[in-house]
Amino acid sequence: MTPTKVYGLTGGIGMGKSTVAQLLQQRGVPVVDTDALARKVVEPGQPALAAIQEMFGAAVLGQDGSLRRDELARRVFGSDMARKQLEAILHPRIRALWQAQVEEWRAAGVKLGVVVIPLLFETNAAKSFDKVVCVACSAASQQQRLASRGWTAEQIQQRLAAQWSIEKKMAQSDYVIWTEGGPEVTKTQVERLLGQV
Repeated sequence: MTPTKVYGLTGGIGMGKSTVAQLLQQRGVPVVDTDALARKVVEPGQPALAAIQEMFGAAVLGQDGSLRRDELARRVFGSDMARKQLEAILHPRIRALWQAQVEEWRAAGVKLGVVVIPLLFETNAAKSFDKVVCVACSAASQQQRLASRGWTAEQIQQRLAAQWSIEKKMAQSDYVIWTEGGPEVTKTQVERLLGQV
């Protein structure tokens, strides 16, 4: 039996990681997205949510006991220390979940699985993967896409400051998918990538 290949998928915020992940899934490649796992670990009743409340206070919870993401983001993206405290709560839990998923793929004899991790390099996860794919676009397109999500210039700047530059991510990756040219161009690059696996 061929061993399972596991690729890490990363890139800048708003650069098209979700689109590439969808294209991979449409081609039958199992994908686990750590953004979805991050939402899962902070659901009401989860230990991470209790730890976040203890660290940042009751104001980060809504009336229904769920996490107020906007309030938490306001607190952590303005402060390096607060962001590191939050990451110390979330990252180990998220990593344990995606690693368990990878083990399931291996046990099932899956040929290729992909884990989407926005902060792949920042969390020293690169060594866990056979190859790393970086999804990227120009800074102008990135700003446009984030603004169309309703983000302010300040919010965009804070998020970008919390990540490596896209140039640094691209330099460290095995493959780059450039999402500047529209859906068909992105799709062609995904096909090419899968052809090389």
